[in-house]
Amino acid sequence: MISAPDRLLHRLEWRVVRQLDGRIQGGYRTPRRGVGLDFAGLRPYVEGDDARHIDWNVTARLDEPQVREFNEDRELTTWLVLDRSASMVIGGEGRGKHDVLAELALILARVLGRNGNRVGAILYDGSQRAKRAAAMDADAGTTRIVPPGTGRSHALRIGRELARGADSWPATTTDLGAMVNTAASLARRCLVIVISDFIGTGEWQRPLIRLAHRNDVVALRVVDRADVALPEVGLIVVEDAETGEQLLVDSADPWFRTRFRDGVDEREAGLRFGTRRAGVPLHRVDTRGDLLETLLKVITETQRRRR
Repeated sequence: MISAPDRLLHRLEWRVVRQLDGRIQGGYRTPRRGVGLDFAGLRPYVEGDDARHIDWNVTARLDEPQVREFNEDRELTTWLVLDRSASMVIGGEGRGKHDVLAELALILARVLGRNGNRVGAILYDGSQRAKRAAAMDADAGTTRIVPPGTGRSHALRIGRELARGADSWPATTTDLGAMVNTAASLARRCLVIVISDFIGTGEWQRPLIRLAHRNDVVALRVVDRADVALPEVGLIVVEDAETGEQLLVDSADPWFRTRFRDGVDEREAGLRFGTRRAGVPLHRVDTRGDLLETLLKVITETQRRRR
């Protein structure tokens, strides 16, 4: 019997993965100098250098031996940091933020886990409530680690881990700082892709700076319309998706709508400031948007930054 992750990956391979083929090619370029395909520059010859790397044309012009250097290629290890907090359930039927999270995880694991490159995953549900529950019940949700692996079967393993908790999505608040610190404890000289709505608690800016100091980090922020817009429908009960706290409000009240908008703007500004300070590119992934088009923009911008 074909599993749900297998059906989803098969659909995504036809609709998205094949379209991305050719846009992510070759090894992972590093600042280290060595033998590779990408020319990095010239430097004066020193005793012990391989004479085959001498650029004789430049040497003749400068009257001093010059050696060609190249960017060294190496296999790429990617860590996917997957936010499984309660706010990620928000969204329409069959297209909630957690659905987009699963699609992104499968696509990236499939595309990046080729040619010897490896992909690991951190399924983060590491709030204090989850940690207390895990201490009392071994089956309770907590952070799960899928070690780096390669190939289609490994992408499916990540998909199955996400699907395993789909029926009991944790009703917990994301500790964003702890989530980033978990990634920092595992990743060294890796590509780290954080997929989250970045709604939660905890000081995360300094941990993000530390993570980005040793790794290439990309943030994919999954956003639903309900995160940023309040429908004007009179009296409604609003619930904090992270804490479960409920409040009766008048959605048509100008004062309340202004406060809501101010809160959204403040969160947006803080997120942009924190990621920019860490040097981490932040990309918006809308639940109603075209995933292929969004990923093509992410790839184009990432390649532009590395030139």
